Amino acid sequence: MVDYIVLGRFQPFHNGHAYLLNRTFEFAGENDVVIAIGSASKGWESNNPWTFEERKLMIEAWLKSHNKTATIVGIDDINDPPNWVKHASKHHGDGVLVTSDEGTKELYERDNFPVEFVDLDNRENLEGWRVRQTLLMLSTVYDDDAVREVLTATVPRPVIDWLIENDAIFRLSTMVAGVNVG
Repeated sequence: MVDYIVLGRFQPFHNGHAYLLNRTFEFAGENDVVIAIGSASKGWESNNPWTFEERKLMIEAWLKSHNKTATIVGIDDINDPPNWVKHASKHHGDGVLVTSDEGTKELYERDNFPVEFVDLDNRENLEGWRVRQTLLMLSTVYDDDAVREVLTATVPRPVIDWLIENDAIFRLSTMVAGVNVG
């Protein structure tokens, strides 16, 4: 059995992540899927508004709604790209990385790590910072149906529900620095 690994910050889990995971489950077949959440020790700051545990819960809500299972692990940042794959592998293990990010693909391939590259349509609209900007704009809207309507284009419904039910959108309005591009 070979693990299929998806790596991301999931700040928040959005439709680009959902597409990537759906493709990963296709590649994996009967093999296990590992979801590695980067920046695991970050949270409650403008560029990383949700903690590892909150991001894990978002992903679990999506997995449950799709009757899928995966192992979810956290990986702390080391800010050392040449040593990233060795560091991350200690957490996500060996297997095949599935990614839609060209830089991540190149980094893993340089370390002879097997990679499946997935082209992501509409990538520019599904970048985490854009989704966070939308959430920031919605952070003071108290009409849950309106929030759901706007977010449906970029965030899966189970994650939207989780964000609303856990007041995880409102927090963005309280972050003085706003949501940074990054």
